[in-house]
Amino acid sequence: MNRRFFSAVALAAAATSAAAQTAAVALPAPQNVLSLAAQASTEVPQDLLTITLAAQRDGADAAAVQSQLRQVLDNALNEARKAQRPGQLDVRTGQFALSPRYSNKGQIAGWTGRAELVLEGRDSGAISQLAGRLSGAMPVAHVMHGLSREAREKAEGDVAAQAIARFRQRAEEYARQFGFAGYSIREVNVGQADGMPPPQPMFRRAMAAQAGAVDESVPVEAGKATVTVTVNGSVQMSAR
Repeated sequence: MNRRFFSAVALAAAATSAAAQTAAVALPAPQNVLSLAAQASTEVPQDLLTITLAAQRDGADAAAVQSQLRQVLDNALNEARKAQRPGQLDVRTGQFALSPRYSNKGQIAGWTGRAELVLEGRDSGAISQLAGRLSGAMPVAHVMHGLSREAREKAEGDVAAQAIARFRQRAEEYARQFGFAGYSIREVNVGQADGMPPPQPMFRRAMAAQAGAVDESVPVEAGKATVTVTVNGSVQMSAR
C-alpha cells in the first residue's frame, strides 16, 4: 500500500512539474510593449514656517549643565504655550543632549549641553514675533519654510491629474507613431516629490539676540516649493 501511495505522489508531482514546464514554454514573450514616463510640476507658495531656537550651556558638572538647560527650556516653553494655536502656531521641544568635552589627555574635562524649542505653523508673523521675544534666552538656530499637509495634498492632486493626462497622451502618440491604432495599460506607477530648501542657519541673528536685541521679530520671507508628480509604466500597443 505504501509503495502505491508513494508511486501516486511521484506521478502527481511529475505531472505537475511537466504541466508547469509546458505552461512556461507556452507563454509567449511580451511583444509590442512600450515603456514610458511623464511628469508635471507646479510652484506653490510655502505656507509653513519652522523656527528652531537653541540654548547651549557648558560646565564641569553634567547635572548642573542639564539643570540649567532644563530651566531655560521650561521658561521658554511656558511663554511659548501662551501664544500656541493649533495649526497656526504649534510648539514642541527639539533636541536635548549632553556631550562630554575631553582634555588633551583623553579625560573628561567638562560637559556641553544643547536644548531646542521648535515653533511651527502657518502664521509666520506670530511665529517670527514669538521667536524674537524668546531669542534672548534661546537664540534662533534654524529657519525653514515648507508646505503644510493640506497645501501639499492639494498641489499633488492637481499635478497628478496633469501627469496622468500627459502619460496617456504620450502613450497614444507613441503607439500611433509605431503604426498601432491604440494601447492598453499594463502597469503604471505614480510618485510624488516636492523641492524643500535646506534649513537656514541664523548665526548672525543669534549673536544679535545675545547682544540685547530680544524684542524684534525674526525677519522671514517665504518662497515657493516645487511639487512634482511622475508617472511611469508600460503599455501594450494594439491594432484595434
